[in-house]
Amino acid sequence: MIPVTGLMFPAIAALDPTRPDPDALLAKLAADEVRAARGKLKIFFGASPGVGKTYAMLVAAGQMRAQGVDVVVGVVETHGRSETAALLRGLEMLPPREIAYKGHLLKEFDLDAALARQPGLLLMDELAHSNAAGSRHPKRWQDVEELLAAGIDIYTTVNVQHLETLNDVVSGITGIKVRETLPDRVFDLADEVVLVDLPPDELLQRLKEGKVFLPQQAERAIQNFFRKGNLLALRELSLRRTADRVDEEVVAYRRDQSVAAVWPTQNSLLVCIGPEPGGEKLVRNGARLAAQFDVPWHVIYVETPELLRLPEARRTRLLRIHKLAAELGAKTAILPGEDAARVALTYAREHNLGKIVLGRRSVGWRAYRFPWQRRFSTRLGALAPDIDLILVELGGAAREETAQAVKTPFANPIGKAGGRTGWRQYGLALAAVIAVTLFATPLHDILELANIVMLFLLAVLFAAFKLGRGPALLASFLSVAAFDFFFVSPRLTFAVHDAQYLVTFAVMLAVALTIAHLTASLGFQARVAASRERRMRALYEMARELSSALVLEQIDEIGDRFVSSTFGVHAHLLLPDAQGKLPVNLARGEVFDLGIAQWALDHGQAAGCGTDTLPASPVLYVPLKATMRVRGVMAIAPRQEGGLLNPEQQRLLDTFAALIGIALERVHYIAVAQEALVSMESERLRNGLLSSISHDLRTPLTALVGLIDAMMLIEPKLPPPHQELATAIRDQALRTNAQVNKLLDMARLQDGKVILRREWQPLEDAVGAALQACTTLLEGHTVRIDLPGDLPELELDAVLMERVFSNLLENAAKYTPRGSVIEIAARVTGADIEVSVCDNGPGLPPGREQVIFEKFARGQEESPIVGVGLGLAIVRAIVVAHGGRVWARNRAGDRHPQVGACFLFTLPRGQPPAIKELA
Repeated sequence: MIPVTGLMFPAIAALDPTRPDPDALLAKLAADEVRAARGKLKIFFGASPGVGKTYAMLVAAGQMRAQGVDVVVGVVETHGRSETAALLRGLEMLPPREIAYKGHLLKEFDLDAALARQPGLLLMDELAHSNAAGSRHPKRWQDVEELLAAGIDIYTTVNVQHLETLNDVVSGITGIKVRETLPDRVFDLADEVVLVDLPPDELLQRLKEGKVFLPQQAERAIQNFFRKGNLLALRELSLRRTADRVDEEVVAYRRDQSVAAVWPTQNSLLVCIGPEPGGEKLVRNGARLAAQFDVPWHVIYVETPELLRLPEARRTRLLRIHKLAAELGAKTAILPGEDAARVALTYAREHNLGKIVLGRRSVGWRAYRFPWQRRFSTRLGALAPDIDLILVELGGAAREETAQAVKTPFANPIGKAGGRTGWRQYGLALAAVIAVTLFATPLHDILELANIVMLFLLAVLFAAFKLGRGPALLASFLSVAAFDFFFVSPRLTFAVHDAQYLVTFAVMLAVALTIAHLTASLGFQARVAASRERRMRALYEMARELSSALVLEQIDEIGDRFVSSTFGVHAHLLLPDAQGKLPVNLARGEVFDLGIAQWALDHGQAAGCGTDTLPASPVLYVPLKATMRVRGVMAIAPRQEGGLLNPEQQRLLDTFAALIGIALERVHYIAVAQEALVSMESERLRNGLLSSISHDLRTPLTALVGLIDAMMLIEPKLPPPHQELATAIRDQALRTNAQVNKLLDMARLQDGKVILRREWQPLEDAVGAALQACTTLLEGHTVRIDLPGDLPELELDAVLMERVFSNLLENAAKYTPRGSVIEIAARVTGADIEVSVCDNGPGLPPGREQVIFEKFARGQEESPIVGVGLGLAIVRAIVVAHGGRVWARNRAGDRHPQVGACFLFTLPRGQPPAIKELA
């Protein structure tokens, strides 16, 4: 059996471990005061739409209203359900706020009206809802946070697919990506969560009866999101998420009420590892047990002051075991303490862990104990009879780990009490005893023997404080021997004529050994505390300087300086380019293996010296991990061959790397924000300039066309050369005027000044108007139209949609030879209508399928065809304004055998208004 061990710092045990921490009590009181001033948040939580969350919320609100609470409805979506709408009768409803967005007036929750009204309870349906542009907050949950801060109680509803951490899981199950999400912290900070559950069969029956969606929508929902398998999986997710929250509430209650006994409300494992071999087997067994029970598990290592003196190789092995546990999914902790069993038990009680996994040895010399030594499992069982202990045999694994142990040339940063004591220290201890003996011998007749004993104890104190535990123990025994030989009668012999001196010798030896032990321990703990303080100071200073860094060069200099000075190594930051590749040419003449550094960057794992990946390299490569991705690599080269980092320094280095990575990410996003600001300002200036120039050009162009027309009317029979010249001038003026009109359209679209005038109409009307407008352009081309007869009507701006088809037809006519075929088709795809305009021309250059929709971008950089590259940009802007999307592709490999380009866009189907029949 191996004992539990932990953190690399000592800690003085509290006199009463069960006594609450005063600082924690003060912090709890402060948190309670803040919580009392806030409103209460109650969430009605469900697995999917239709389970009855809104209904349950309204029923609870009605009960609160009956109790005299001032209940106001902020937002409630009934979705046409009559039984839900009936519960709203008699409740005050805040009028919505109207926001103009893309030509529409959207109704949104009026936050300012709610704050001015100050109700006792406000109902806010659909917490994950995204507010319309122009609202104070982009999300409804942010509105709720402001209301809670104002002291207003909130009832709200949430589906499991809207939780951020479960969004990907739900999309993987259902195949549908939910766009509206909210952070899990909002859910976790709720004062109360009510699970509204409904079996899948009952929910499907409600769907078929039209109690959730309209009949047409319900049939489509049953075939997609609301399949029974999906509902079962979502129900399990909601139940598990609610159970996790309840378990956290149980732990918080136990902590607040100082409950000592473990409540077996949820199966959970605690694995205790120690410094002896066999830890890896113990961790792997714990991982298998956790997987079999499907429960969370923890791994701890409690380090007592005695275990601070472990050899570096064993401490390094412990660090590797901790990393293994974290990789296997455990929550790991390194804890300080004097009594390993009590520290482990305290941790288990705080986290409500009902099972503890320990190691055991039935063979080998380590399996035996002295009569006064109790096994760790025996002590733990005696202290916690309410906790189950699981013992894992470690005999074979211990021998294998001992044989495979790797000696790492790490240095001890704490001092001589934590490292090996040399012969010089023992010689100095002997010299101290001899000095005291020589000093006290002439004073034998003057000083009492008790005072001479004090002098020898002073020598022991000196040895313990300055030389370490071993020399202090030697000084203790030598002091007793010297006192007996030189000062106790008969002198110059170890014989004792009075037996009482034996008691004196025993007490003197006991006091000397106690002084040696306590002084050496306190000195060692002081050095550990000083080492810890140095590390904390280095972290503080580095974090302070990194927080003020604004450019990469500053971060590079700060990181190099702190890492080099703290660890005594050569350090250099390697930052990737935009493609994620490290630079080939290194500055300052540094020579590193960029292959290893690139591997560390790509995999997010340390490589090189002292790691399991390419350990023969003389340089350690540490990835700089940030929140979003790895931002670079820090190369660390020891100044002396073989001089690497000990476990404490390794953890400090990991923290340094995290700080540098976060600073790099912060600077990156500052640069992105500045570029976006400059780009927006440049775009605004360019749009203003284009609009101004276009207006200035439009008048003379119109006048020019008018003059040509007037001249041709006055002189209808011009000579042929003059007639051709006049016609050419007129055509070029009209073409230039069309380009100017495109510039004006693009400027208005970019500025948001175009208001959509939507009306329900068939798509073929817009197609027909575009064909009529492009009659001249389409001469020599064949146009085929494939619009199904049952294609539903769409809510469109007729003028702008005609411009979309005109631009696409003009583009197809310009880039295809005469005699080519242009096809216009449309089909229903789910909730959208997909429209395509295809040709059988040369197609699009590879890699420019998306670029061509940018302003002033063309399919070919140098094209003989006249144009400014705005037609497709206008198409995209109009389609996006209608709530659709647009893309392009080549037809090669498509269902059409011929080559050519195909431009596609989608438009939302919507729900046309019902037409009332005349009686």
